[in-house]
Amino acid sequence: MTTDRRRSLPWIREAIGLLERLAETQADALEQASQWCAEAIAADGLVHLFGTGHSRMPVEEMFPRYGSYPGFNPIAELSMTFHTQVVGANGQRQAMFIERMPGLAEVILDNFAFGPSDVMIIFSAGGTTAVPVEMARSARSRGLRVVAVTSVAQSLSSDVDPAVGTRLLDEAELVIDLGTPHADALIAIDGLDTPVGPGSTAAAIAIVNSIKVRTAELLTERGLMPPVITRASVVGADRSRDLFDAAYREHSRRIARAIDRGSGHDVAATRQEVTPTA
Repeated sequence: MTTDRRRSLPWIREAIGLLERLAETQADALEQASQWCAEAIAADGLVHLFGTGHSRMPVEEMFPRYGSYPGFNPIAELSMTFHTQVVGANGQRQAMFIERMPGLAEVILDNFAFGPSDVMIIFSAGGTTAVPVEMARSARSRGLRVVAVTSVAQSLSSDVDPAVGTRLLDEAELVIDLGTPHADALIAIDGLDTPVGPGSTAAAIAIVNSIKVRTAELLTERGLMPPVITRASVVGADRSRDLFDAAYREHSRRIARAIDRGSGHDVAATRQEVTPTA
């Protein structure tokens, strides 16, 4: 029984090793990214997050969900992420085609007004498709600090698209390496010539939560921690509702500046929601 049970867990063992290597090799980069995020949020700015395909998952992990807080702006284009039907309308082929379209990133970014302290974090395991690469390039041209979360091994195993000209890791001020192999999948199975069980999502989610927690520590030290969305089982039903409402009000206040392109409304003058600290 024990032997059979262990046979079913090779991916978990590999994933644990992946996360341990991530902690050992990427601690400095995670700290730098967290410092930038804390500076942006403390300055009433935003940390924008973007990913296509399965790289949408870490974008959604950052905010909004329990244990998260405003200051992060998840950007997920449905045309490149909503492909659970796989084939037919809204299928995977279309999503993969669209994320390779040069020029689309600029169209997406042109919807937003960015502040001087804003940060952009871009997730792409492969790091060579047009939209993520050009998203980083265009964000830098707008003065944003850009963090790339990518697999260096996977990125370097692919040729640069001539229409794009560079890789995501070339366009970022800071690179956080997922540490996954070029195949992404972690497990080789006897009798099967193709590996199984990708690791990039697990690594990306670990990176997101590491940044989220460290940024919260830094903001709390400054007395500028926004309200955290928290389950009623922790704080009671009334406070849970209050925190939920406060977090969404604060997100609305911050995002109003980013999507208000010249109405003249002074969103900076509105009150910032801050969680009281002892």
